[in-house]
Order: sequence, then structure tokens, then C-alpha cells
Amino acid sequence: MRVLGIESSCDETAAAVYDTSAGLLGNVVSSQVKVHAAYGGVVPELASREHLRSVVPVVEKALTDAASGSDAIDGIAVTAGPGLIGSLLVGLCFAKSLSYAWGKPLCGVDHLESHVYAVFLESEVAFPYVALLVSGGHTSLFRVAGWREMKFLGGTLDDAAGEAFDKAAKMMGLGYPGGVVMDRLAREGDAARHRFPRAWLSHDSADFSFSGLKTALRTFLASPEGSAARVPDIAASFQEAIVDVLAGKALATARREGIPRLVLSGGVSANSRLRELARERGAAAGVEVFLPSKSLCTDNAAMVALLGERRLSAGFSSGAELNAYAASRFSR
Repeated sequence: MRVLGIESSCDETAAAVYDTSAGLLGNVVSSQVKVHAAYGGVVPELASREHLRSVVPVVEKALTDAASGSDAIDGIAVTAGPGLIGSLLVGLCFAKSLSYAWGKPLCGVDHLESHVYAVFLESEVAFPYVALLVSGGHTSLFRVAGWREMKFLGGTLDDAAGEAFDKAAKMMGLGYPGGVVMDRLAREGDAARHRFPRAWLSHDSADFSFSGLKTALRTFLASPEGSAARVPDIAASFQEAIVDVLAGKALATARREGIPRLVLSGGVSANSRLRELARERGAAAGVEVFLPSKSLCTDNAAMVALLGERRLSAGFSSGAELNAYAASRFSR
């Protein structure tokens, strides 16, 4: 089965073609970073307009790269949520139109599920596994026992880790996207130079909290010590406070669940220090850590096409009543 996937949940317009036998044949992503950089974050209305401009050429490019016309496509998968409603509706309406015009089945998939299963584009992971999904909008832990068996174990009580990175970068005047800038600067800094708090909550909690960390950074920056501190040292120390908790809680959760496999997913899992720490601590704990390529961590349509292919092959499809949804369906 050959599936066209479309992703437009936030500020990336993406399309990909995945084939059951041949694998990933085309994968195109159009970024809006330059559009939103002046505002220090994603502006929903501008994101929707950019999706409208980009969706047709992005889909055409993915089909061209895959050497696939409409007759070679067996189904269409599209992100239905969660995300920005205006952005989601652009991709969803376009996918519905193609489904109707081409006479192909449509499959709406969940953005978070797509991230959690993206690892299968490169690796075969035995079920069950623990998945850490960490991005600008989400920080959650799941127990994944199969292609339709994903159990929420815990998540952030306030800010997502990616949001904390972006807001910290804004406080420090580093620009957007903050997570990328912080990661780059941190490589030149001393992570032990400044001590920022870690919110462990409790020894057996799979939940996260990063709002207090942001407050601690704001207080530090306003202090004489903060004013005189090197920016790379601040970035490295702040980053360490986040990734220490992410890696620590993810591996502790894997231990409690009795599962020796951990998958990292979502945009923040592209962070170089998080990847390094997860590998090191995973090896010490006897937990196999799977890290998708960085291009598959950030928003993309390859993961949408893959999950759509699995669902369509199993006989699942969506009707014309499929609608977008903003909030995650996975919660406590």
C-alpha cells in the first residue's frame, strides 16, 4: 500500500509518500521559521496563511520525488490534531478534497501518535516500549504496547519543555526558535557553572513541571551574578536542568514499567545534550534507547504517512465527517 501523508498542525507544511514495501519515497517540509521569527513565536493566523500558500507545491513535490501520480496512491493520511485549528484545517480540507477527487480512502491520524511511532521509519522496536514525547507543546510519557495501544503515563503540569526553552531564549534575547539557539550556545558553555532547580515532584511521578525553572531563570538574569554571567554558561546550565529531568524521569518510568526500551520523540528530542544524556544513562541502566534522526523528530509528514499506512492496511479509514481538534486526547 502506498500512502500520501499531509501534516500542518503548527508551522510546518509537510507531505510525504510511504510505501509498505519500498518504505519512504518522498518527504518534503516547508518551514515557516522566517515568517514567525520577528514575533518570537508562532502567530496562528500567519501560520494558516502560509499553509494555504505552501500545501499544493509541497504535496506536488512529494509526489514527484516519489514518482507517484494519483493512480499510484492507495490512500491519504492527514493530521487531524492536536494543534492550531486554523493550520490543521488547511491540511485536513486539502486531504479531504484529494480523497474525494481521487476516490481514495482517507485516514485521520493523531499528531502525538505519529511522533511516538516515527521511530519505525528507521528502526524495528519490540513492543512494549516507553516513549518520551517532548516538544514545544507537549511533554508526556507513554507505554506503547502495539500500533493501537498507547497508554498515557504522565505529562507536564504546566509548560512543555520546548516552551520553556523558547521562553528562556526570549528572556535572554537570543531569538527564535529558542530551543535550537540554546542548544548551539550550550555547546560552548559550562553546564555546572550555574545551578538551576529541578522539579522532580516525587520519586515515582511521571509528571513534569518547568514553570518554576523559568521563574528561577528570570530571577537569576535580574541579579548581579546573572548580569555578569556568560550567555553560553547560562544556556548550558538552563538546558542541563531540563534534560536532566527529562532523561531521569523517562528512564525511571521505564524501570517502573519493567520495560528495557525507551524511544525519544518530538522536536526537543533533537536536542544534542538530551540525546547524549539519554544514551549514557540508558546504557548504565540496561535500557536500550532509540533516537530517530533529527529530521524525524521535528514535525514532518513521513510519520503521518507511516501511521496512515498501518491504519489503512488494517482496514481503518475516516469518513467525510472527520474534523480537526486542538487539544490532546491523551491526558490523565
